[in-house]
Amino acid sequence: MSESARPRTAVVGSLNTDLVVRCTDLPRPGETVLGDDVVRLPGGKGGNQAAALARLGVATSIVACVGRDEMGQWLLDTLAEHGADTSLIQHSSRPTGTAFITVDAAGENEIVVAPGANADLDLAHVDLDPFDVVLAQMEVSAQIVEELARRTSSLILNVAPARPVAPATLVRCAVVIANELEAQSLELGELAHCIVTRGSRGAVHYSFGEVVTEEIAPVVDAVDTVGAGDVFCAAYASRFVINDDPKSALRFAVAAGAMATLAHGAQGSLPTTVEVQQWLDRAS
Repeated sequence: MSESARPRTAVVGSLNTDLVVRCTDLPRPGETVLGDDVVRLPGGKGGNQAAALARLGVATSIVACVGRDEMGQWLLDTLAEHGADTSLIQHSSRPTGTAFITVDAAGENEIVVAPGANADLDLAHVDLDPFDVVLAQMEVSAQIVEELARRTSSLILNVAPARPVAPATLVRCAVVIANELEAQSLELGELAHCIVTRGSRGAVHYSFGEVVTEEIAPVVDAVDTVGAGDVFCAAYASRFVINDDPKSALRFAVAAGAMATLAHGAQGSLPTTVEVQQWLDRAS
């Protein structure tokens, strides 16, 4: 297939630098604890999903905003290494978004996110027409999500993190992806297609409230579940953009999400399409 004939996907979302420190116990209010060395990792749901899509071989452009600082350039370089097109990235005078993450010995965490430049994302001069699918999340403003729903009929919206979304916006989406908690606030009977993820129990595809198909997740020795949901969304989008059938698309996404738990970091274990297919072939 020629480059011009390849389906194209735009990911509209956040880019953050994740600063992670591990400690024995999380600090109580007013308490100081000692932790391990700080680890810097690329993150933001937009960045995670764009990197995962590109890694799966989809022609992917990321629409996001970073600061004019070293962290912003590092995030762009990382995305480019994964194969994502960063030419639509915008720049702001604010610092690049940063997430401060503390993780204890049991894997519990506390996270503070400073959105920074993410809040300045503007779609006024972004042409969405060349893209077959647009994938977005709720780490951008509600106004951005509403504008996307108005401007494209091929919006896949991951309603994470959980925030209010106007029903008129949701019904315009081609697909809504939510976890079980997020799905509690949705009117499934109003949505043409909604994928509800259930963690280690897999996922269910609903259409106007009726089950289309469901898939059980494979049993894995998970190392880190951070970012697994983003890989799931990217993997589903990678099948949706080529018009894969619902059962095959869901099975592929569930497998990719499980594979993403096998290494540390949101972008630490991004599978290729070949790797996911080999996994599925072995499971057959």
